[in-house]
Amino acid sequence: MSLLTVGSVAFDAIETPFGKTDKIIGGAATYISLAASMYQKEQKIVAVVGDDFPQEMINKLQNRGVDTEGLQIKQGEKSFFWSGKYHNDMNTRDTLITELNVLENFDPLIPDNYQGTEYLMLGNLTPKVQTTVIGRLKQRPKLIAMDTMNFWMDIAYDDLRETLKLVDLLIINDEEARQLSKVSSLVTASRIIRDMGPKYLIIKKGEHGALLFHEDKIFVAPALPIEEVFDPTGAGDSFAGGFMGYISQTNDISFENMKRALIAGSATASFCVEKFGTQRLEEISQEDLQKRIQQFVELANFEMTYQLA
Repeated sequence: MSLLTVGSVAFDAIETPFGKTDKIIGGAATYISLAASMYQKEQKIVAVVGDDFPQEMINKLQNRGVDTEGLQIKQGEKSFFWSGKYHNDMNTRDTLITELNVLENFDPLIPDNYQGTEYLMLGNLTPKVQTTVIGRLKQRPKLIAMDTMNFWMDIAYDDLRETLKLVDLLIINDEEARQLSKVSSLVTASRIIRDMGPKYLIIKKGEHGALLFHEDKIFVAPALPIEEVFDPTGAGDSFAGGFMGYISQTNDISFENMKRALIAGSATASFCVEKFGTQRLEEISQEDLQKRIQQFVELANFEMTYQLA
């Protein structure tokens, strides 16, 4: 079962309490595809870069099973660039530079051989672009998942509401869930957001784990305590990639399997933060991942005996 990811492939420059980088590889689609490749070897990508983007990274994606026919390379133009600085708590950050470049007029063209893809992951882009992608697929995927952010809630709320009607699963963090729903309780927020369209909702809570909602069911996945978090930039996208990679590989969208996928996504994201950029995702092995998933299983599993009074 194939997975199509649509999102940014870009450059980042990052500063955290642990150090800083010059331009390094980033972008939602990059993180999602690398994370998903740990589970799914049949992937496709739709994105746009300038001619400044290194062919070496494109080759790495291809070597991980990613079909890059849908990656547009604009000659004479520059790739999207974002620079940010994280505060000491690593949960808040300041955006220093945003250069849209090729992303400003991105038209997501879907190659003919991408038609019929079973699973679609819409990375954080404008809601209009996300809607355009769905409209250009001749056959509706088995599961359409999307990410979004506060920025689109601020400037494109109506467009976002229209896109939400078209998707099956929304993946956002707790702050975004509260802003979108306009309530503080995440349980109440989940009902309000799912009434907007998505049947499934994942609310990420960073170092406090993630919540999965569907109908009257709730599943909570723990977060693995990490001694040193070097760079949280791609953690959310790595989570989404691990989740969708697992779902597409197992070809099972039941709630029970989504619970397993939540652990797969959490385990994959826990690697991402250990080094800057995509470096950790590029070097982890299947054995590393299996050990990390087992840690999550042990963290969430316990036996309890008790006696009622």
